[in-house]
Amino acid sequence: MCPHQPQCPSAGSPDREAAHIMASHPEQGWSLLCNGVLLFEDTGELLPDGRIIAPHRPLGSEHIVTAA
Repeated sequence: MCPHQPQCPSAGSPDREAAHIMASHPEQGWSLLCNGVLLFEDTGELLPDGRIIAPHRPLGSEHIVTAA
């Protein structure tokens, strides 16, 4: 259970990445969040139930195409 007040979002919640970092290993490229999610530097995630969330880094402005 999350000890933070207010509680961190659950691993199944769409805002799960907002949970507090419990362990950070930037040299290895990952952080463990309070809700049990492993968050990787490429924005991929490994959920506590084993599901994988593919990297979802937003595109930079150089990749945005606008109509003229």
